[in-house]
Amino acid sequence: MAGLTASTTPRIIVALDVPSAERALALADSLGPDCDFVKVGSELFTAAGPRVVRDLASGAGGGATRDIFLDLKFHDIPATVRGGARSAAALGATLLTVHASGGREMIEAAVEGAGAGCGVLAVTILTSLDADVLEEVWGRRVADLTDEALRLADIARSAGAHGVVCSGHEAAAIRERHGDALKLLVPGIRLAGGEVHDQRRVSTPASAVAAGASYLILGRAVTAADDPVAALSRARREAESAGR
Repeated sequence: MAGLTASTTPRIIVALDVPSAERALALADSLGPDCDFVKVGSELFTAAGPRVVRDLASGAGGGATRDIFLDLKFHDIPATVRGGARSAAALGATLLTVHASGGREMIEAAVEGAGAGCGVLAVTILTSLDADVLEEVWGRRVADLTDEALRLADIARSAGAHGVVCSGHEAAAIRERHGDALKLLVPGIRLAGGEVHDQRRVSTPASAVAAGASYLILGRAVTAADDPVAALSRARREAESAGR
């Protein structure tokens, strides 16, 4: 497992959005050695609990060891988030998400709880949202999503976060402002010509890496493909080519 060590190539993270530990382990194993970093999100964690994180990280049952992105998007009072981040790190998570809108003090608490071995990523604007939805939720007109993402990224950096989660559309602007001080994780990745599903702001592996992404999340673009192994291999080739 590479963990948080510096890498010159982008990391591909496969989303194991399935409802049981058995299916998650089988899916990860079926994808082979290219599947060395996986996401455990709300669906899987709620169904299978902390043990699935330990099993995926340790290679239980003879499988490969993997880095774990624990995508639970904590958003609570600082003391609660600190404790949650401490528990996530103890499970073996490499990356953990919190919502940037929770504020600087909450993000700082997450960073403190996670420690040096687990990177905290602050979520800026979900890729399923657009300006109209944000206007409804926040009660004000959002003229530019990039400006909003930059504002939240500024808060994340001031709080010591490892990086931020943003769409590929905002990644270049955040990279230009913050350079390597913030690692960028881009979800909503789709292979060229693929279905967008419930995402509004999607990117290809190549475009996300060109914009500065260090981590890419691929879910249904890989797991629902006719040949998931080939789809993952294609995504890795595209990402690595763009990163050269």
